Amino acid sequence: MSVRLPTHVIVSGLIRRVNAEGGFATVIAKGERDAGTMLVVLTRGGDDSTAYERMPQADGMRKWAQCSQQDNENKSVFSDYLERRRRQDPDLWIVELDVPDGERFIADLPE
Repeated sequence: MSVRLPTHVIVSGLIRRVNAEGGFATVIAKGERDAGTMLVVLTRGGDDSTAYERMPQADGMRKWAQCSQQDNENKSVFSDYLERRRRQDPDLWIVELDVPDGERFIADLPE
């Protein structure tokens, strides 16, 4: 049996790492403290936002994958997506990162 870090610890560490790199990170929605899932939004000054979430794979693993991208001409579609995901999963944490090459932070997150 593997030990899983509580989600709030992962989120806190992610925010600290982004801030240490000169970026900005914030929690948009808090989920279940210990076992909540995460959705990470990467943005560049509030534009060109992309949402990533761990998705089940055929081999049973869960890998980070892009699940939505903001259309700058119709930003409400993206925000509606985030709200819909939150309603579907009230345990979901939504964390926004505004930092260059934000994908590297997602790749380093523990399972």
